[in-house]
Amino acid sequence: MTLKLDVGIVAIGRNEGERLRRCLLSLVNYSNHIVYVDSGSTDESKAIAQSLSIDVVDLDLSIPFTAARARNTGLDHLLKINPQLQFVQFVDGDCEVVEGWLEKAYQHLQAHPELAVVSGRRRERFPEKTIYNRLCDMEWDTPVGESKYCGGDAMMRISALRQVEGYNPSIIAGEEPELCVRLRQKGWKIWRIDAEMTRHDAQMLEFRQWWKRTIRNGHAYAEGAYLHGKPPEKHWLKESRSIWLWGLIIPLLSITPVGLTQGWSLILLAAYPLLTYRIYKSKYKQGLSSQDALLYAIFCLIGKFPQLQGQIQFHVNRLLGKQNRLIEYKLSPN
Repeated sequence: MTLKLDVGIVAIGRNEGERLRRCLLSLVNYSNHIVYVDSGSTDESKAIAQSLSIDVVDLDLSIPFTAARARNTGLDHLLKINPQLQFVQFVDGDCEVVEGWLEKAYQHLQAHPELAVVSGRRRERFPEKTIYNRLCDMEWDTPVGESKYCGGDAMMRISALRQVEGYNPSIIAGEEPELCVRLRQKGWKIWRIDAEMTRHDAQMLEFRQWWKRTIRNGHAYAEGAYLHGKPPEKHWLKESRSIWLWGLIIPLLSITPVGLTQGWSLILLAAYPLLTYRIYKSKYKQGLSSQDALLYAIFCLIGKFPQLQGQIQFHVNRLLGKQNRLIEYKLSPN
């Protein structure tokens, strides 16, 4: 018989279908406090959750949707049911929680009262299916130990979350690192333990999906730097400057004066293969195969351009006072 942990679980999703079923089935034996927050699904997602006797909360879609708001809503619902809960596991509906993860994270948080967040290794479920899935799997292989940030799947101390008033509900991407910035500013620590945590099903089958996801990353960097880019944090300031340098400044300096310099300005474009090699060498030293390191490096370079698009999108909306809208990369359900 599986031990039921005193941990609340919030799963969020929209149109995840069978991926949601796998997610919830990996959770039901471990907690009596599970809530699924649905964001306007048109498939059978809500029915799947209800068939497993899991509480379903419909997110109010009259307000623009964000994953951050969905997580806050789920936590609020859990605390109405059981105000004494100390820990909450957040999980995206396209992820399956690995057996044994919840016990390990729960024990680690109990043993270390200074920790606000514990995360582990998220892996892509089908990394061999497409290069885009493989890139996700490499992206999530973060160092073990004290961290600055976590991702969407993590177990958190509820008292710490309440101290910083939870997620920022207006952020459309990068909401977890932004939350972690505020937690660390209050003296809490974020930790990545050496344990398998979740299996993610990205279903990134096309280049356009990767491009949209990378636009979203650029948007996240821009908003993070805007909110917390000042010293001492300098949150995502370096990343944002790198995007502008490689995505805009170097191309402009190379191509715009080409007539005046009789083509000599094009020499600046040699910086791109040099950057690619530097990234390749770094990832290879970290343990990636030569093939994976090269793949990662090439797409890091290409990614500067959709990331620039995301940066521009954020700042234009900010200057015009427009609400940022979710950038979705998943294909619409059939």
